[in-house]
Amino acid sequence: MFQLFTFILAIGFVAIHLYSRHLPFLDRTPRSWLLSAAGGISVAYVFIHLLPELNRHNKVLDKSIHSEALVFFENHTYIVAMLGLAIFYGLDRMVKASKKKQEETQNNRPSIGVFWIHLSVFFLYNSLIGYLLLHGGKKDMTELLFYFFGLAFHFLTSDHSLRSAHKEVYDRLGRWALAAAILIGWGVGMSVDVDERVIAVLFAVLAGGVILNVMKEELPEEKESNFWAFASGMASYTVLLLLL
Repeated sequence: MFQLFTFILAIGFVAIHLYSRHLPFLDRTPRSWLLSAAGGISVAYVFIHLLPELNRHNKVLDKSIHSEALVFFENHTYIVAMLGLAIFYGLDRMVKASKKKQEETQNNRPSIGVFWIHLSVFFLYNSLIGYLLLHGGKKDMTELLFYFFGLAFHFLTSDHSLRSAHKEVYDRLGRWALAAAILIGWGVGMSVDVDERVIAVLFAVLAGGVILNVMKEELPEEKESNFWAFASGMASYTVLLLLL
């Protein structure tokens, strides 16, 4: 029953990638109240669920490291999360630099090589999210639902960002690849039970990526977000997570 439920949630993630482009409120400036509320939910998910979960994984990893060379490095998963954030930030800068260079040739999108690099990183990112549906330490269906909704709203905005950067090539290839990545990650989770230390490292990479992407997509001033909708979404989801 648990595996079936995780598969249903994986299909939900797939549906977001394939059909979010049909949601009319994504392209509005100023942002619609619904998208602003989704941003608030994503931020609440990071601070109320993701960071405490990262702390739990940090304790697991710290207990398992016995090398004297690594004793001096405390909070190992936080270091990995920081590296994950740096990787996604560097990737974002590379996309913007390529797009700016391409504008000189009247092509308002990054080069195809940059597209494939960008897509490859997000493919791994999505595969990890699919895998963690089964092996992310979620004990019951309620926790899984909160995991799903926190990332579902995040996917709405990250999909929009990828589509804005890469135009029609994302709709033609990218969204299908990212949808498939979710199912591939879930499939790997069904057949492979990875050591909890590896899970801790993978979760830290995911956390760094989510934190960077949430802050990059939900908070920029030029998006003209609706603050009250943002605050309401953040407060409502925080209360639900605390009740959980």
